[in-house]
Parts: sequence; structure tokens; C-alpha cells
Amino acid sequence: MQIVVIGGGAAGTFSAIAAAKYNPNAHVILLEASQQLLAKVRVSGGGRCNVTHACFEPSALVQNYPRGGKALRGAFTRFQAKDTLSWFAYQGVQLKIEADGRIFPITDNSETIVDCLTNTANFFGVEIHTRAPVTSVKLQAETGGFEIFLKTGESLKCDRLLLATGSNPAGYKIAQEFGHTIESPVPSLFTFNVKDEKLRELAGVSVNPVRLRITTDSKTQLEQTGPLLITHWGLSGPAVLKLSAWGARELHASRYQATLSINWLPDFSQEEVLQKLLAVKNEWARKAITLHRGVDLPHRLWQYIIFGIGISRENRWAEISNKTLNQLLQQLTAGQYLISGKGVFKEEFVTCGGVKLKEVDFKTMESRLVPGLYFAGEILDIDGITGGFNFQSAWTTGYLAGLAIAS
Repeated sequence: MQIVVIGGGAAGTFSAIAAAKYNPNAHVILLEASQQLLAKVRVSGGGRCNVTHACFEPSALVQNYPRGGKALRGAFTRFQAKDTLSWFAYQGVQLKIEADGRIFPITDNSETIVDCLTNTANFFGVEIHTRAPVTSVKLQAETGGFEIFLKTGESLKCDRLLLATGSNPAGYKIAQEFGHTIESPVPSLFTFNVKDEKLRELAGVSVNPVRLRITTDSKTQLEQTGPLLITHWGLSGPAVLKLSAWGARELHASRYQATLSINWLPDFSQEEVLQKLLAVKNEWARKAITLHRGVDLPHRLWQYIIFGIGISRENRWAEISNKTLNQLLQQLTAGQYLISGKGVFKEEFVTCGGVKLKEVDFKTMESRLVPGLYFAGEILDIDGITGGFNFQSAWTTGYLAGLAIAS
């Protein structure tokens, strides 16, 4: 059996290994357009490779996918994070679970994962071609197989074909030519640009937790709670990245212009925050507000908030009117910030959109439209939040596709 996998990322390489392992008589060819395999694996997690996440219950795992969770539910019962750990352990790679649940190789080096996958592919006889961009694929009516045309002018024939081209337009084009619908690709996992010079001067300040609520032009409201980091362009951190993932389509539709409400003290009700402010006002009436804040916030952030509503360095608590106190309460629990665009999130570039999931059988990852055509990884309309979830969907879909192709 001739099997061709187009795309040498995490999903493509993993599926090629599975196909070659489970059918030693098959000839498996892996085509990668760039000069090396596994480019995203190399740079992910700051070069450490966030392999997966310590979430070992499929029903809980699917909650981390803004798109694709429902389709992955059954797939995760067959290959999930626990299986990823076992797979790498069997290959001699030790992984570690960090406090936030993210899982990395104990070497803290993504090359460990790259070497493991490359060596395993070689061991099982996968024929790897880099610098091999595909220009088109044709269905061979007489055999039911495929003919793949390369930019070099060469062509290959195969019985079964797997597309694992990530968010590359070339992969979408091939899928569309076979009749598949592409849900329009838009960015997911990004930071927020905020045009507020005084806020940006606080770059490096982090607060955990905060509650974020976003309102777009379409009046869509989305909410997330978690750590926030102020940067020299605006806002980042896990809470922002989760919000960007869940709101990817709405934010794209509103051209990344939206109003963000921040509750800096989400562990307390508004009434409890008011009582804290009144208590400090009574106890420290003659003290400067800049130095005696009464709430647990970084000092520089507290100064930014009080100066923003017109309180000066010299003002004492006794001088604060009820009107100003209410303004302060509003800024602490529902401060408004204008998002004026999106940034990028380091190397974790993730796209929302891709091949429509209803057109793929998630038991085998085979196309419901074209027998012998399979999909895995980010070419599908699946994306996870940050923390190893995108790699997990790549390992899962890649493994299931490889297994089905081999049979």
C-alpha cells in the first residue's frame, strides 16, 4: 500500500509514524514544503515544547477547545493526554508536569521531542522529503487512488492520502478541490493592543486573578478569569489568551475593536471591595492614598488607577468624597479599556477555522466525501487554548488517522 502524508508538522509526522508502525508492509512517504520537519514543535513553549496538558478526563479535556471540542470527545476516549505521556515514555522521553498543568520534556528542550519523532519515523521506515511543496492533487478515477504533483515537476501516486498541512492555504485549496468546505481561517490566541500610554508604562506588572469581560460591536459578551500581564503594547497573560481564543470570530468581525472591562479584584463582591475602601478611609484618614491602598494590588497599578480618576499624590483618605470613592470602586471592579487591535502571542500562532468537521469521520479521520482521503491537525476547524491543548489535538487526530490509514 502506498501512503502519502502532506505536511511534516506534529500531526503529519505522528500519523506517518502510526501508519508505518501498524502496517509494516505499507510504503509511507512524508512530504514537507519547508527545509525541516516540525517547525512549530521547535519553537513552541519558548523552545521547550509544551507537549500536552495534564487533563486526563476526556469530558474535561474537550472544555479547552473553543472549536472542535464536541468532535474530539470520542477521539479523546481513544487517544488522550495520558496516551501521549505513555507514547513518549515508550520512546524513552521523560516528561514532567508543571504546577499549571502544562507538560514538557524534562530536558526543557524541544529538540528532545523533534529528535524523538524524527528518529521514530526513520526507525519505522517513513520516507521523508523536505523542500517538497505540493502544487496539486488529482483523484485517479480508475484506481480510486491519488496523484500528487510537486513544485519540482515530479509526481507521486498513492492509495491513501493524509492532509496535515496546518493553516497553510495550499492545504485548504486541495481540500476545497475535493469538495470540502473551509470555515474561514482567522487568528486565535493573541494579545490585546491598548492605546493607553500610562497603562503601558506598567509593562511587566501582573495580577492573578482578574476577571475580563469583552463587548464587541455585535454586543457579544465573553468572560474569562485568570492571570493578566500588562505589556508595553497592552495586555497579555492566560486570561487574555483564553478570551482571544473563545472570541476569535467575534473579535475578527469587529476588526479587533472592542471594549474590555477588567475586575482587578474578582475574589470579592463589589460591596466587599467598598467595605475595604471605607475601612481604610476610616483607619488611615490622615494618610496619603498613594501609600495606603487597602486592597491587594501592585503598588504601580494602584497609583495608575487613582491618578486616572484625578486623585493626586498629596490627597489623603479624609479628603475623598463619596463620588470619588464610587469612581474608585468602579475602576477597581469594572474599569473600561479600549482594545484597538491585536498583537501576536510569541510563537504560539494558532488559527481558528479549517475543514468543516461534519465532513470528516472522527473515528478514522477519513473524509466523508472522498474515500481514501484523511485529515489531521490544524487543517481541521479545531483550535485549543494555550497550554498544550493544540498539540494534544494534533497527536490524537494524527494517531487515529495513521491507525485507520494503515488498516
